[in-house]
Amino acid sequence: MQQTDNQSTDTHFSGGFANPPVDAAHAFRAAMNAMARPGEVFDITGACAPAGISDAAASLLLTLCDPETKLYLAQDVDSAALRSWVTFHTGAPLVAAQDADFALGSWDALMPLDQYRIGTAEYPDRSATLIVELAEFSAPNARLKGPGIKDSVQMMLPDVPALARNSVLYPQGVDFFFTAGAQVMGLPRSSQITAEG
Repeated sequence: MQQTDNQSTDTHFSGGFANPPVDAAHAFRAAMNAMARPGEVFDITGACAPAGISDAAASLLLTLCDPETKLYLAQDVDSAALRSWVTFHTGAPLVAAQDADFALGSWDALMPLDQYRIGTAEYPDRSATLIVELAEFSAPNARLKGPGIKDSVQMMLPDVPALARNSVLYPQGVDFFFTAGAQVMGLPRSSQITAEG
């Protein structure tokens, strides 16, 4: 596909899925596999957002967001370019953290966790999912047990105590995708978390 001259300035028009039905299906499968099999790394590609977020995070946004899903951009990723890109490609309304269905940013920028919706006893699904950008998936520091995990699995988490407190809220709580480069890992609220010594 030929690049047009104005794509360097109008970057929100570019960076979407080249073959939307196929690319979206592959990305959706990767996202669902990541959430169904916590702690496992999956490739997720197809999108390229403006500078500041990974291809994995961009692919998740294109897959999970639409005009009915509210998105919060944390301060470290929020930019005019990304806002335009999100609006053009997904139509998702940009909202404050407490109103978000999805939130994107680094761990520190997304804090505190208690600002996000955790669902209710009657409707635990009315909660937020955080897309946490990491520089890389480094050495594991936690052990997970629970649905989708045979015995247990090790995983690197940015804040083991905070994430363990979130899992205690189950069936309420928030869910997480961790993204780095073109890869994603999932952490549903149903996973039980203990620190690795």
